[in-house]
Amino acid sequence: MSQWYKKSIADVELELTTNIETGLSESEAAERLQKFGPNRFEDHEKTSILKMFWVQINSMLIYILIAAAVISAFVGEIADATIIFIVILLNAVIGVVQESKAEKALEELKKMSTPKAIVKRNGSLWELASEEIVPGDIVILDAGRYVPADLRLVESANMQIEESALTGESVPVEKNATLITSHEASIGDQRNMAFMTTLSTYGRGIGIVVDTGMNTEIGKIARMLGKQQKETTPLQKKLDELGKFLGIGAIIVSIVIFFIGFFQGREPLDMFLIAVSLAVAAIPEGLLAIVTIVLAMGVGRMIKHHAIVRKLPAVETLGAVSVICSDKTGTLTQNKMTVTTIFMDDRYREIGEVPSDIAQSHPFFHGITLCNDAQVSEDQSTGDPTEIALVQAGLNIGLHKETLEKAFKRIYELPFDSDRKMMTTVHEDNDRIVSFTKGALESILPRVTAIYKNGEVTPLTDIDQQRIQQAAGKMSDKALRVLTVAMKNVSKDDSLDNNLETEFIFLGLIGMIDPPRDEVKASIASCKDAGIQTIMITGDHQKTALAIASELGIANHEAQTMTGQELQALSDMELQEKVKTVRVFARVSPEHKVRIVKALKDNGHIASMTGDGVNDAPSLKQADVGVAMGITGTDVAKGAADIILTDDNFATIVSAVEHGRNIYQNIKKSILFLLSCNLGEITALFIGILLGLPAPLTAVQILWVNLITDTLPAIALGMDPDDPDVMKEKPRDPKESIFSKGSGSFTVLNGLLIGFITLFAFVEGLRFYSGASSVFSIDYSNITADALIHAQTMAFITLSISQLFHSLNLRSRKKSIFKVGLFTNKYLIAAICLGIAIQVGLVYIPFFNNVFGIHFLTGKDWLLILGLSIVPVIGNEFMKVWKRIFSA
Repeated sequence: MSQWYKKSIADVELELTTNIETGLSESEAAERLQKFGPNRFEDHEKTSILKMFWVQINSMLIYILIAAAVISAFVGEIADATIIFIVILLNAVIGVVQESKAEKALEELKKMSTPKAIVKRNGSLWELASEEIVPGDIVILDAGRYVPADLRLVESANMQIEESALTGESVPVEKNATLITSHEASIGDQRNMAFMTTLSTYGRGIGIVVDTGMNTEIGKIARMLGKQQKETTPLQKKLDELGKFLGIGAIIVSIVIFFIGFFQGREPLDMFLIAVSLAVAAIPEGLLAIVTIVLAMGVGRMIKHHAIVRKLPAVETLGAVSVICSDKTGTLTQNKMTVTTIFMDDRYREIGEVPSDIAQSHPFFHGITLCNDAQVSEDQSTGDPTEIALVQAGLNIGLHKETLEKAFKRIYELPFDSDRKMMTTVHEDNDRIVSFTKGALESILPRVTAIYKNGEVTPLTDIDQQRIQQAAGKMSDKALRVLTVAMKNVSKDDSLDNNLETEFIFLGLIGMIDPPRDEVKASIASCKDAGIQTIMITGDHQKTALAIASELGIANHEAQTMTGQELQALSDMELQEKVKTVRVFARVSPEHKVRIVKALKDNGHIASMTGDGVNDAPSLKQADVGVAMGITGTDVAKGAADIILTDDNFATIVSAVEHGRNIYQNIKKSILFLLSCNLGEITALFIGILLGLPAPLTAVQILWVNLITDTLPAIALGMDPDDPDVMKEKPRDPKESIFSKGSGSFTVLNGLLIGFITLFAFVEGLRFYSGASSVFSIDYSNITADALIHAQTMAFITLSISQLFHSLNLRSRKKSIFKVGLFTNKYLIAAICLGIAIQVGLVYIPFFNNVFGIHFLTGKDWLLILGLSIVPVIGNEFMKVWKRIFSA
């Protein structure tokens, strides 16, 4: 890789066969355009609707459902097959609609390319489309112009370039053509380079184009975005594993029951239909649709809390996040330079401690406001971020620049110069002329001869100098950017060109920084309580990053920090070990951010990355959950992210994690509810066939319960109110099974209980309506069709209503339903009532009697059904009491 910043101007000129004075010839430029291609980003293959649709159906659970539908159609159960296919289609359509706007990152990167550039060719200046620029071109830059390609600067005059979107550095970078040879410089430290899509904010410069298109630093980001593939989320993996488990289990159980019936002498075709029914019972057909619907409802709730979810599975993944990697500039901080500390009148203090009446008349505040080209208003601010901060500091104490400039008319100025490192303006104040200067302490202090203290000007002493140096050091230790402010009373007879920047009167020091967002510290503390690590990853300087990290409670000492240069020297294995202790990564490149996120994931973390700049986009995509800022974030960052924060508030991330955890809990409730219900169906069928009984349920009845009766409470459980204690728990292990922490035994016991009471209702119906005196005296060979249908109806209604009541048990496995609040989930109560009403309708509406094989039920039948159906709730309430007694 060519490290152009390490090469001299002459070497770059020679290597690229160009001439700084004349530029390339038209013929040479045309040849290079043919060789290197246009200066733009490569097109990537867009994901088609068909491909997105395929992604949605490419899972084991879907394959099993398709197989069940095909078999159902083959044996004549067209209604069953149709319903299953509708479920598959619904699930796929919801997913495609939610993700159809994804993957816009590369398109947005293209939009950032500047349309025009000033280029020297054949000794003349030409304005060309940036796409026509080739390596070796000589480009002219001035203030307000975007950099069209990566340039090695050959000449500069007071040049500053805004690189925050690329490097994360919060202030414009001073540029010059000086050779860098001392170390491996990060992008932010390559002061003799200008990078594509960054903005020249001050001064002018000339550079040789060294890289174009995909070979530029921004192009490398585009390439990373194009190569990365999103991994499946923990929930997707769990559902796929569950699908395989259910599929294998359904096949085994179906084969076993078929051979049991075959050896019992039953008709093979009848046994095949029963086996298919059992397979249908084993697979919760509505599971995927319900999970998708619950996630979609969670998305709706999160929008109200300022988080837009671009990809449904990201909602659930958020709940498992164990580490949040955050960019500093614009995410943890305000991306707005702010004056925090001053040293004036021989006192070091916070700016808010200065009395307003003293501040308004003090030449120190006059100086920072007048020696300034920025404009600040309520609507917008223009100018250098540092100067904007100074004008804002004056506004905060009641000094308006426009008013002050009328009293102190500017008559002359010496602009900032990177060699002098200072700026001076001269003002006329009635009968006197005064100059104000601001700049670097090392440039101004040697020229100071006096000091302003409490309204008096006295000669500068050694003690004064020591106190000034101590105050500057104290500010630097806090990673503040330090500026010195001085003045001079200018004689009307003096020439303004000579000796203007000598014999200064020292007014004070000013310290500024891009401060943390107000809400971030509390949010990071909440993350810590929830077992979530926060890691700062930034392109800014190590000292600045550590200062902010210390204030926010992310890191306490330098040992917890690492620079991009140090990271570059580590292997992937060494980095994987290092990320266990490092909490701040500074001066890192986009490639470094991706490596850090990958190392955390390799350590078993579920990693979230937050950011707003172009430089954050690859790591946003690499993370399990990429979170972009919606207001200050670039379109590239938003295009690569899974979630976008509409209020740019780090606290919203914590809120989103809380929602993610609750949504996962609710999804788990829905899954366990469906599985326990399906196990109940399997139990009733399997035990019934094993005992030589007729099938207690028909295939269409099983499918109806799975798709309609079970679906309503499953969706309602997905809308269960949030658990207020969810953030007191540690992040769940992504490898943790759905059946962990007693969920498996809970599902099995309740499934068996539902199955046995369903079977009891069936056998009791057979006994009563066949006229047998006891269960053991039933003659199954002579049971009438009417008696069988009546008994199957009792089993069908008992199964469905007991499952509806069982949904109440899922709300909490520890707290009594009465403590949780029987009516706190109104959707669930409505689902239970509606489910019972639907089942009553099936019994008493003649049309449905024929479709579902339903028999009219008597009052005694209903008493038995309701009595049996409430058993799961009573049983679980006793179990909760038992657990509380023995755990006390």
